[in-house]
Amino acid sequence: MAMIKCPECGKEISDKAMACPNCGYPMNTPTSTKPRVRNGKPTKLPNGYGSVYHLSGKRRKPFAVRKTDKWIIDPDTGRAKQTYINIGYYATREEAIIALATFNKNPYDIAAESVTFEECYRRWSENYFPTLAGPSSIRTITAAYSYCSGLYKMRMRDIRVEHLEGTVLNAQVGEATKGRIKSLFNMMYRYALSHEICDKDYASLMFANGSPIKRETQKEAIPFTQDEIALLWDNMDKIPFTDMLLIGIYSGWRPQELSVLKVSDIDIQAGTMKGGLKTDAGRNRIVPIHPLIKPLIESRLKEAETLHSEYLFNDLDGQQGTFMTYDKYRRRFQKIMNRLGMKHRPHETRHTFITKAKACYVDEHILKLIVGHAERDLTEKTYTHRTLEQLQTEILKIEK
Repeated sequence: MAMIKCPECGKEISDKAMACPNCGYPMNTPTSTKPRVRNGKPTKLPNGYGSVYHLSGKRRKPFAVRKTDKWIIDPDTGRAKQTYINIGYYATREEAIIALATFNKNPYDIAAESVTFEECYRRWSENYFPTLAGPSSIRTITAAYSYCSGLYKMRMRDIRVEHLEGTVLNAQVGEATKGRIKSLFNMMYRYALSHEICDKDYASLMFANGSPIKRETQKEAIPFTQDEIALLWDNMDKIPFTDMLLIGIYSGWRPQELSVLKVSDIDIQAGTMKGGLKTDAGRNRIVPIHPLIKPLIESRLKEAETLHSEYLFNDLDGQQGTFMTYDKYRRRFQKIMNRLGMKHRPHETRHTFITKAKACYVDEHILKLIVGHAERDLTEKTYTHRTLEQLQTEILKIEK
């Protein structure tokens, strides 16, 4: 007999030991997947190694594999008893031994194998949603998820490329939404792989022979003309929410950002608004209040105070509260376009602001600060610090 070191705890043990007496690590385990036989019966596996046993009756996979999970005290008898992890069921004893040896070499979370698509989504979204900028970003994901109902009850380990591709192709939605569904799959599979819920990223293999998800042709943005802006001013008191469009035209907010501006972020005395979504450069940015729209904002502040609302813009006809959302804004915007015979999209108020600013030679770097575009000039980004007075001076260049 010789003494060897246990590979698990490093203590010396006999080379004849079936398991380390200190930590229970199995030693001298079978080198062959075929069980060693003594007196016509398979020999016992090492303590703590797990067990393979034959189930009664006619079964396609009669060999069960399990391993002790922990010991608990039986409240009725007061004795210690084992609880087991069921590793799986196999057609032959040889397959069962291989599965047990594989599990002992690299233990994995058995519970993770049964995680369904909807459970994976729930776990992933609980971690991911708090990192998003706001409700609109969350709605984009939940909308994409709603088209995946065929996958909800499937185990992540059973889902294959054809299931994912079929979900996308059969969704009765536009190409942009199909792209969001594909993006959702990408994010969920990264999470599933990192938590060993599955062992292959099938999302990355989708449409390997060419993606049918075609990017929709980007429509050219058309800024509002001076005549159209004048028409908005003329109808401001006649058509609800026309003032909101004018505030967008003279501030450069994205429609989503404009919709969720809070009263607490408006400083009339300082002449500023604070807000922003989407990008790091766009969040929590300061936008000077142009004198032309100051009376409009003051009127909205009074309305919000009367309604006891924390938001600058409120829709009194809203079915889910008075607060404004991008969907409500878009519907209001389209009504204004129909009434005035115009053809514009909500984001074109922002395009109009930037176009007018460039036409008036507003400083390029200050314009990026106001609209929330990333600054790529290293000197400007790192070493130049703009003041509020500079922002206000530049925005005054924009005329009616």
